[in-house]
Amino acid sequence: MHKFDFKNRTAVITGGAQGFGLDIAKRFLESGARVFIWDVDDKLLKSVINEIKNPNLEFNVVDVANYKEVEKYVSKIIDKTNIDILINNAGLTGPTGPLWKYDVDTWNNIVQVNLMGTFNCCRAIVPNMIKFNYGRIVNIASVAGKDGNANASAYSSAKAGAIGLTKALGKELADKDIAVNAVTPAGAKTRILDQMSKEHVQRMLSKVPRGRFLEIHELTSLVCWLSSEENSFSTAAIFDISGGRSTY
Repeated sequence: MHKFDFKNRTAVITGGAQGFGLDIAKRFLESGARVFIWDVDDKLLKSVINEIKNPNLEFNVVDVANYKEVEKYVSKIIDKTNIDILINNAGLTGPTGPLWKYDVDTWNNIVQVNLMGTFNCCRAIVPNMIKFNYGRIVNIASVAGKDGNANASAYSSAKAGAIGLTKALGKELADKDIAVNAVTPAGAKTRILDQMSKEHVQRMLSKVPRGRFLEIHELTSLVCWLSSEENSFSTAAIFDISGGRSTY
């Protein structure tokens, strides 16, 4: 497996206690990075730390939907080191159902985590990247943000918003050595699927020409390249990893 050079780099990974976030954290650590994983699940975070036992891995219990909380933990990190890499991975799909029957508070919560959480982390961390004229931001969006998934209006809307945010911020920072990109994965076998009905999951799978779910390590490899110095030109771009479902 290809190794990237992340020595002397510090990364913050939201939703880092499981799934995509945890796999990315492991690859970053193997490549020499110092990693801070953020999650709302304190027990899961402690379990991960105890399992990995790497001195370069630290964790914070952070609700990315709460800007003041994000700002507080960013300040604590930059008191010790600058932040070179931000992976906005924290996500919430929520239940499936038609828009006109969707619970309003649940809809708002999904948008707060997926879209406002991405904004909050970028808002708090980008000034530190500007200070050192270096940064790599990867937003984990979704194919749902490109195509729209029926009965998942909140999730689709939030991820579409994250795609728009990526394009705008990437252009705002294009005159600096700060790259902002997003990836749009199809469904993968992570715990996020547990929030959806079996019928909805099957419909998602039926749309993928490759006929299978995304493997977590496949997304991790793409994220690692986007997070590395090797990605010295691409910014404000959306990288598809949907097994042929989306071709734009």
